[in-house]
Amino acid sequence: MQVRQVWGKGSLCQFAKARLSDYLFIVVSNREPYIHSYQGDEIKCEVAVGGLTTALDPVLSATGSMWIAHGSGDADRATVDSQNKVLVPPEKPLYTLKRIWLSEEEIEGYYHGFANQALWPLCHTADIEPVFDESQWDTYKRVNEIFAQSVLEEVRERKALVFIQDYHLALLPRLIKKANPELTVAQFWHIPWPRQKVFQACPWREEILDGLLGNDLLGFQTVRHCRNFLTTVNRTIAESKVNYEKAEVTLGEKKTKIHPFPISVDFEQLSEESQSVEVKEETQRLRKELNLNDKFVGLSIDRLDYTKGIPQKLLAIDRFFQERPDYKGRVTFIQVVTPSRTQIPSYRKLREDVDTLAENINLKHGSGDWKPVITMVGPLSTTTLAALRNMADLFIVSSLHNGMNLVAKEFIASQCDSEGILLLSHFAGAAKELNDALLINPHAIDHFAVSFEKALEMPRIERYKRMRRKRSIVKENNIYKWAADIIAELTKNEM
Repeated sequence: MQVRQVWGKGSLCQFAKARLSDYLFIVVSNREPYIHSYQGDEIKCEVAVGGLTTALDPVLSATGSMWIAHGSGDADRATVDSQNKVLVPPEKPLYTLKRIWLSEEEIEGYYHGFANQALWPLCHTADIEPVFDESQWDTYKRVNEIFAQSVLEEVRERKALVFIQDYHLALLPRLIKKANPELTVAQFWHIPWPRQKVFQACPWREEILDGLLGNDLLGFQTVRHCRNFLTTVNRTIAESKVNYEKAEVTLGEKKTKIHPFPISVDFEQLSEESQSVEVKEETQRLRKELNLNDKFVGLSIDRLDYTKGIPQKLLAIDRFFQERPDYKGRVTFIQVVTPSRTQIPSYRKLREDVDTLAENINLKHGSGDWKPVITMVGPLSTTTLAALRNMADLFIVSSLHNGMNLVAKEFIASQCDSEGILLLSHFAGAAKELNDALLINPHAIDHFAVSFEKALEMPRIERYKRMRRKRSIVKENNIYKWAADIIAELTKNEM
């Protein structure tokens, strides 16, 4: 029986050193891995939360490479040198973070505008109509050119591998490849890629596809997203040649490989954290403070976004208590929401809708000191989040359409006793891997409500078996494997 390697930070660092030793390795993203902010008279440095920093920080630390990103912290300018660079991590500097400065107008048009009012709703096939504003598109192009210039300044004539992140920089691969064809360029598209008919709505679809086909390797979360992209190119770019079997596109003399790389979490770190003294003490505090000691606890942790299906989830909770009033006083649902993109009207309206729904459920079904829904507004500390995952008997991911949904994998990694239940939307990217979860359609409110009942009444041994299988999957397919797989694919012709 073949024993598969379980990747960790140490093995990834060794692998990265071996494979990337001949390259200048540059990661490019909109969001920076370290953010400097003023706290009183002092400057504090915070690590960006998320799988991307977890995966790539050790790679860059091992290779002494560079990360280029937009400087968003209010103390970022105070910490860089004359070339807008700062060494990170702050406690043990091992690689260079180079910051790009954008004006308020550029941030508004590029980030809040085209990236998040056009590409985000378009790719998530959301009920929110994409906004295709030409001035925002022009700003998006200009910012991609700013990033391209910054990359090219660093590369010059050196042998380099540039790894670009996400939908904010769709034009960047072609821009840098056109200026320097010898570069190896890859990109990971963290959000879904929609069906071809949906993407056709974008007035600048050819320019975006051409930009992405500047990559040597383009990664998506799932096979379905890869297929959607290949079909979009096939039916949009007449001169392209799409090979579905090899999953590659040829445009002129240039080939682009299209591969799935499901992103994940640091399983070992989350497991260890969930068993720490600090998390256990926080769990006890929350249980007492929120009156949860004798309750079955349901939990969701969501960024406040219309793709997360939060209103649908609350409607299903309302329906559940209507159909099963015998559970009143015995079950509490905790909804953690972290506001984001508050400058965009649709996000502000969502916040109002969620608050109203939660309030109405509590008025309708609550009694005494028991509330069926407790809303907690983030961002919360990592210790509090770990404690909430610890105490949850049921974790609910109700996404209407999403790339991966790492919160599902974070819950699994935290469930060291293997007794929690995962209710997972089959529209989430994680559903393909985690098919031992109770899969739901968040649009079908009645079915959603019945799934709560099924979870509550599931025998303990079945819960245990399901969670053990899911933990095994997430442990093996962790965030370090994601990074190693991409590096292996990019450098395999060098071996």
